[in-house]
Amino acid sequence: MIAIVGAGVSGLAIGWRLAQAGRTVTAIDRGPAGRGASWAAAGMLAPQVEAEPGEEALLPLLLESRDMWAAFAAELQSATGIGVGYRTEGTLVVALDRDDREKLRFRYDYLLGLGLDLEWLAGAEARRREPHLARGVTAAVWSPKDHQVDNRRLVEALRAAFAAAGGTLIEHAPVEEILHDGARVAGVRVADRTIPAETVIVAAGAWSRNLGGLPDAARPPVRPVKGQMLALAMDPAEPLIERVVWGPDVYLVPRRDGRLVVGATVEEMGFDTRLTGGGMFELLRAAWETLPGIYDLPLVESWAGLRPASRDDAPILGPTEIEGLVMATGHHRNGILLTPVTGAAIARLVLDGTAPPSIRPFSLARFAAKGEDRIGPRNRAAPVSESA
Repeated sequence: MIAIVGAGVSGLAIGWRLAQAGRTVTAIDRGPAGRGASWAAAGMLAPQVEAEPGEEALLPLLLESRDMWAAFAAELQSATGIGVGYRTEGTLVVALDRDDREKLRFRYDYLLGLGLDLEWLAGAEARRREPHLARGVTAAVWSPKDHQVDNRRLVEALRAAFAAAGGTLIEHAPVEEILHDGARVAGVRVADRTIPAETVIVAAGAWSRNLGGLPDAARPPVRPVKGQMLALAMDPAEPLIERVVWGPDVYLVPRRDGRLVVGATVEEMGFDTRLTGGGMFELLRAAWETLPGIYDLPLVESWAGLRPASRDDAPILGPTEIEGLVMATGHHRNGILLTPVTGAAIARLVLDGTAPPSIRPFSLARFAAKGEDRIGPRNRAAPVSESA
């Protein structure tokens, strides 16, 4: 018996792979499955334009998962009949003035140094590709391999695939305690019910650190990072943009149904998911400066999510000092992007005891090796995407 604590995209993907392999799997979520960070995300698959100094060791894992996405999306659709909105039009990062252009050029040179496939565009060429961009666009970086997926359809597809493969889903049931004897896991406790398990996988996102019963050595340094977002309604027949566009301090993600997802703030506010006037104002201001045509679009939804960020903003994947206790958390802004590789790698670890080489640098043990025993915020430039 395998218990997965958390039924977001990571937990569901792991559960699907394990159930496909014939294992008995139960996924348990504190709320509706997939309605946390997975539902709040923008669905960008953008390892190239989101690459940052200091995170070079993470890039190979992100690129590996990016390259798995086409087949992963096709397999999900074949298994469930649910399309996940996987789109390959690429991503455009634009500069709106001279200062933006200089910053973007510096970033472009850094990304080229990593060997990434990018192209520098003049402002006129950027506006030719996306005619509704602001007239002031001075330059852009074109990233053909940074794609997108509809994360909400992904949640529904993974939920259906997990169930069809024989997985059991328990919702609205916070796990109160991880049960173990100090050496190996025995299961989990949910309210007055005990669920025995020989393997427990922690995929509880921002709540992973707070699970009861975890010994200090196996408590992942994960904290919530709040992101406020909103959606506008475009005409599906005549959308303002055809591809993902990043402007200064904002990203815009078009959906096939006409929704335009706008995100996202970056706030160290604990578990507070309340929307704020300032957050909404800054998103709309930055979006309007990049894409003025949004001014007359209906506002159809606004929400906030909690990215699960680790100490070094990289995921925590793999075994712990407690036998049978496995981590799959801390994905921060890359939860959706890393879904295929997380599902495959953690399933392999559980099935044959082997951690694939690509996830070995991201085990919980790296924090002990660095002498890190507490979590604290890192300052980052906004915006960043969700991913969990």
